[in-house]
Amino acid sequence: MRILILNFRELANAAAGGAEVFTEEISKRLVQYGNDVTIFSSAFDGCEEDSYRTGIRIVRKGGKYSVYRNARKFLKEHFSEFDLVVDEINTIPFQAYKVAKGKPLVALIHQLAREIWYHETWFPLNVVGYHVLESFWLRHYREIPTITVSESTRSDLLQLGFKDVHIIRNGIGAEPLRELPVKPDHPILIFVGRMVSSKQPDHALKAYLMIKERFPDAKLWVIGDGYLRPRLEKQCADGVRFFGHVSGEEKFELLRQAHIMLSPSVREGWGVSVIEANSMATPAIGYAVPGLKDSIIDGTTGCLVQPNNPSGLAKAACQVLDDADLRRKLSIGALDWSRHFNWDNSAAEFNSLTQSISNRGSRPEG
Repeated sequence: MRILILNFRELANAAAGGAEVFTEEISKRLVQYGNDVTIFSSAFDGCEEDSYRTGIRIVRKGGKYSVYRNARKFLKEHFSEFDLVVDEINTIPFQAYKVAKGKPLVALIHQLAREIWYHETWFPLNVVGYHVLESFWLRHYREIPTITVSESTRSDLLQLGFKDVHIIRNGIGAEPLRELPVKPDHPILIFVGRMVSSKQPDHALKAYLMIKERFPDAKLWVIGDGYLRPRLEKQCADGVRFFGHVSGEEKFELLRQAHIMLSPSVREGWGVSVIEANSMATPAIGYAVPGLKDSIIDGTTGCLVQPNNPSGLAKAACQVLDDADLRRKLSIGALDWSRHFNWDNSAAEFNSLTQSISNRGSRPEG
C-alpha cells in the first residue's frame, strides 16, 4: 500500500514523545513489508522540507498550528498517490475526512487530552478544551476505524461513541535482559519523559526528597528535556542529575542501573518508558491514571498509587527499597511483563489491520 500518516510531529523533532516513537517504529517496518510510507508533520528549525529516513519519506511543512491546514492541502494535491490515510490525533485532529472522501481512512489516537488541558493551556481555553473542544473535534471520527494503544484509551473512545476501535500495543526499543542484573549498592530512582507540566517531573523531585530522608545516599536521575527543566534545575537537590536527551543505548544503560522508575504523569496513552524500564528489570511506581494503569500491573511489575500524591510515590518507593524480597519479586515480574511487547509483532498487526481496512474501501459516511 501507499500510506500517508499525518502527525503534528515526527521523531527528529526535539519535542517528540511516545506517539512519535510508535509512528516511527511501525512505519519503518511497514516499509520493510513492501509498503510506501509518507509521514507529513510540522517543520522545525534546521529541518529539511522533504527527506527520507529508514525508507520513510518525511514531509515537513507548517508550524504548531498551521501544520493541520498544510497537511490537508498536501493530501488534496497528492490525493491519487495514496491508498490509505492515517489521521494521527494528538488532541487536535487533521480533519482529513474533509479531503479524503472516498479514500480509506484510519484514525490513530494514543490518548485523550482530558486533564492535560489544565496543565498545558491557560484559562479559559483549558475549561473549554476539557468540556467542549475535544469531544466536539472527535465527533466526526466515531464511524472511522480507529487504532489506539491501551484499553484505557479504547474505553474513553467508546464512551465518546466510537464504533470500531482496535488496540495495537507499543513495543520496546531493546531486547529484555535474560536475567536480573546487579544493581548499584545505593538506591537510584529514575524519571524518563518530557519535562512539561502534564508529566509532573516536579512530583518525582518532591518524592525523591522524601525518599532521601530514609535513604540519604539515594540518587535521582532525570532523563528528558522541556520547558520545566531550567526551573527544576535551579531547585535541584543534592543527588539529582539532569541528563537531558540521551541516546537509546545510554537510556537503556541508565534504566538497567536504576532500582525504581517514578512515573507521576497526569495521564498517558500507554507509558512506553515504563515497559522500557521493565525490560531492564526496573519496576515502576506511578499514579493510577489512564495509560499507567495499563502498563503497570500493581503489585506484580510495580506499584500504583493515588494520583497527584508525591508522598504516595515516596512511601511506595521506600517500601520497595526496604524489602529485598519485594524488590526482587517486582523486578522479575517487570522483566517477564516486558517480554510481551515487540515492535515486530505490533507492526505486523498494524499492517494486517490497515490492509483489511483498505480492502473494505472508503470510510462509512456519517
